[in-house]
Amino acid sequence: MRYQGYAGKYLEVDLTTASIEERPLDEALAESYLGGNGIGAKLLWDRVPETVDPLSPDNLLIFSTGPLNGTLMPNSGRMELIFKSPLTGIYGDSNSGGFLGPELKFAGFDLVVFSGRSPNPVYLWIEDGRAELRDASHLWGKDTFETEELLQKELRDPGIKVALIGPAGENLVRYASVQATTTRSFGRAGGGAVMGSKNLKAMAVRGFGPVRIADPERFYEVATKAHFGIRKNDIYPAVTRYGTPGIVSIMNNIGRFPTKNFQLGGYEDVEKINAETLREKHFVKDIACFGCPVGCDKIYRVDEGPFAGLTVRSFEYEAIGGFGASLLNPHLASILKANDFCDRMGLDVISAGRAISFSMELYQRGILKKKDFDGLDLSWGNMDAVFELLDRITHRRGIGALLAEGTRLAAAQIGHGADHYAMEVKGQEIAAQDGRAQQSMGLAHATSNRGADHLKGFPTIDETGYPTEAERRYGQKYLPDMADPRSTKHKGFLIKDGEDYAAVVDSVGTCKSGGNFVLAQIYWPDVAEAVRYATGMEVDEGGLKRIGERIYNLQRAYNALHGMTRKDDRLPKRILEEPNYQSTPEGSVCRLDEMLPEYYRLRGWDEENGLPTQSRLRQLGLEDVIARLGPKLKP
Repeated sequence: MRYQGYAGKYLEVDLTTASIEERPLDEALAESYLGGNGIGAKLLWDRVPETVDPLSPDNLLIFSTGPLNGTLMPNSGRMELIFKSPLTGIYGDSNSGGFLGPELKFAGFDLVVFSGRSPNPVYLWIEDGRAELRDASHLWGKDTFETEELLQKELRDPGIKVALIGPAGENLVRYASVQATTTRSFGRAGGGAVMGSKNLKAMAVRGFGPVRIADPERFYEVATKAHFGIRKNDIYPAVTRYGTPGIVSIMNNIGRFPTKNFQLGGYEDVEKINAETLREKHFVKDIACFGCPVGCDKIYRVDEGPFAGLTVRSFEYEAIGGFGASLLNPHLASILKANDFCDRMGLDVISAGRAISFSMELYQRGILKKKDFDGLDLSWGNMDAVFELLDRITHRRGIGALLAEGTRLAAAQIGHGADHYAMEVKGQEIAAQDGRAQQSMGLAHATSNRGADHLKGFPTIDETGYPTEAERRYGQKYLPDMADPRSTKHKGFLIKDGEDYAAVVDSVGTCKSGGNFVLAQIYWPDVAEAVRYATGMEVDEGGLKRIGERIYNLQRAYNALHGMTRKDDRLPKRILEEPNYQSTPEGSVCRLDEMLPEYYRLRGWDEENGLPTQSRLRQLGLEDVIARLGPKLKP
């Protein structure tokens, strides 16, 4: 391969036949899709048709790095996992930080593609260009912490980096996560269930090779400029001190902190669970992912009470929202314990928390009663019942087997109007972001290709009003509406640009929070320079935008194969019809239909069915999509 920045090869692992094949990375694939979720989406499109059940051997599980993974570019430790989602039945991916992505590059591979199903539990061991499947029968049934420790001893190396599942993945919970060295997570969309369906317990990686750069001097200039820019950002001190829990009070103040399963947009006991209280009571030390100048990750410890001795790392805003405000639980120690349970069992914190709040509201409304929960009292804030229900979900016992299906499928089986209380889009549970208080966030949830998601469009400019960044990126003409969270004007543009940019960020292997969206120091021209100097690929800002659009349109086309259209770009009725009075005195709902037409128009999609037109796909070089979707697409 003539491009630098890549290892230049990848692994095809057929678990059915226990065969491993090393293949060269196609240069044309890198030019068109970069890496990460771009290449993953293309492989899914080519090889996993709409007839494939996500939990069948024919699904793929793709661990994919990008050309900036393991380089000097800030926050170059992110990695993508791509698959057909068992939770939504459509395109699925998940992203994790830490060190696994760089380690795979150091070991000499850009991707690992798993297919088939092993007859017995196995794990893949990759070490400096070599790979072999090994028996994992002794690891099956163990939690992620135990599994990692046993692998470190077995491989005689405490420095290995591991992707692994816990009992939730083994039991095919549809929102099971894949843990990346136990506390970082490929959390969303159910990749852990896909891994479990393949009888694949873990992938362990160790590598010491280099990542070669095409133009080291210029790349160094771009990377160091980005590092210093991040550190000079006005909000850098707060982000590095508190990490993502730092936004708890901010989101609560603007009514964007979902409480009581989105019945409310703010929590009256927020001061008991905010970042300041967390740091005062439980902070131990700062830690960071590979190449990160921010260090938003932390280690926390519980010193008193029933959870005394508990130590937790990688504790995020979403856990505080999902197991705190959403359950009316003001006890930080129990939220830390719930986060630890999810990491050990391999559960997506967001979907698990939303399954519990959904259950509590059904209990509140009398749709499900104590007998339906096998005697559990699901009153708001009852954390003893929460821990028991989490265990039942993990092991699919009693009603836990139903909740393990996700809130959409569970609500359909329960009936009696339960679907009204399932806070999901396209089958994926909504994170701790209320689209009634920030209109662009509602649009982002509705249009995300993997179901409800705040990190695909990732609108940060209008969270609390950020006019200087709006002007720097987009110009004065979009103000003041661009920075107004309650305005719907220009939000189609904001989300379309964010989705395309996020697709590129997820494909090159860097972090959205550390500089791209939250600290907002790195943008299209900076990434274009970094890719050009790292790889030697002739790509400018316009070319990079075209790649981002290509990736997002391909994902949308994959969903179209499964019957997805404009009708699926919807939000729960609660978000569209029940006012959030914490956001404004007069209350607000998400005015989604005011934003969708602008969004479709800017994308060049047919506004009637919400699908790409043939002409738009042709402009993006996606002729094979036109041939396959045929009459579903307008000219």
